[in-house]
Amino acid sequence: MPIPTDHSKPIRKSAKENAFSQLQKWIIDGTLQPGEKLNDSELAEALGVSRTPIRESLQLLEVDGFVKMYPGKATQVTDVERESINDLLPPLAALQALSAELAIPHLTDEVITLLEDTNKQFAKAIRLENYFSALKIDEEFHQIIVDTANNPYIHKMVAFLQSHVRRLFFHNSIILTAKSIKEHDTIITLMKDRNITKVSAIMRENWLRAIDEFHKLS
Repeated sequence: MPIPTDHSKPIRKSAKENAFSQLQKWIIDGTLQPGEKLNDSELAEALGVSRTPIRESLQLLEVDGFVKMYPGKATQVTDVERESINDLLPPLAALQALSAELAIPHLTDEVITLLEDTNKQFAKAIRLENYFSALKIDEEFHQIIVDTANNPYIHKMVAFLQSHVRRLFFHNSIILTAKSIKEHDTIITLMKDRNITKVSAIMRENWLRAIDEFHKLS
């Protein structure tokens, strides 16, 4: 029988990848609390996998700073260091600024429309004070730009840093404000105008402002 070739193919993930994603999500949203001891047998049973992918996932999570492994003793979820925002956001701001610069030569009408529509959804979430939804939409907005930049190294580093930003948000260290809506609009306009210098500066400001807002509330 003829098999269609133009359909989207499902992306298969290994047991380790699935376990890593789920454990990381639980640590980020606080399901697994800072300082909590992790039992690989219990986690394996909960996720319906063997202990091997759990152990491999925990090793990766340790590399990423989400857990600390004490051989022969225990594995614990790392503490949330709220002050880490001072170290986390500057490199992320630099990568996001570079992404905006690199994305400009690859801009299409479809990308611009997608950015505009995404920022409208972001604005709606902010107005409704649905900050969890706003965080996800804000990520989507910036991810569109990172994807358009089409640099796999930036993509990987941003994903790593963004996961820690998400964790800080759940522990009330990241504040989203209406000012970001206007900054997003400015970013879109500057990208359309191919103004590399100004879009880079505004993108940095968009990310670094969160540090100032954090210290104002501390």
